[in-house]
Amino acid sequence: MSYCVALKLTRGLIFMSDTLTNGGVDNISCYPKTFSWGIPGNRQIFLATAGNLATTQAVVSTLSEQSKKSSERNPSILHAPTMFQVARIVSRTLSEVIGSSAPGQQVADSAFSATMILGGQIDGGEMRLYLIYPEGNFIEVSESNPFFQIGETKYGRPILVRAFDAEMEFSDAIKLLMVSFDSTIKANLSVGLPLDIRIYEKDSLQPGRELTIAEDDPYYQMISNAWGEALKTSLSQLPNFALDGD
Repeated sequence: MSYCVALKLTRGLIFMSDTLTNGGVDNISCYPKTFSWGIPGNRQIFLATAGNLATTQAVVSTLSEQSKKSSERNPSILHAPTMFQVARIVSRTLSEVIGSSAPGQQVADSAFSATMILGGQIDGGEMRLYLIYPEGNFIEVSESNPFFQIGETKYGRPILVRAFDAEMEFSDAIKLLMVSFDSTIKANLSVGLPLDIRIYEKDSLQPGRELTIAEDDPYYQMISNAWGEALKTSLSQLPNFALDGD
């Protein structure tokens, strides 16, 4: 299982994903789940993936190969005129890969299923963020749903719903995401460090910053420990439940 989150802030986009692909006492491996393509000054595109690893690898490889042999009739993600068109290309590619791997099966229920978050910006257009489903359709982020999660989403969602603010600084958003990921990692052994972070600044049309958070990262360890203690302190300060007869 994976856990990936993308936030759309007023000042830009942040992607964070874990890298654990197999979990077990003697079987642990890591693989990147967030990828990027770009032409500085023209466009920057980011893709986070969750689901069957063979499917996501095939989609990423196909998109990369298409970008090298694009034409006007068959534009690639590096030549499509808008992010909406990029989303259509990615969603179609995902659906085709799953369809070729599991012909005749329901796409969403297939063992080869995958879900993706696509974000980025093309010169002359607005910054966009999409959630792409295995069936080949997609939705765009909105004010009522200002972020997307894929993979093992349930453990890390409550803190995002309560604390996300589109006006927050990048540093505050990363702190929020670390709490969300720490909650998920503690609850599910199939999600784990290192964590990959991609930061894109709105209208820059530049690749942005890439960060890797290792298991021994001092800031992550501080966040994990401090959040645990803060929860205990907050719980102890709440009024006790009154049982009948007490």
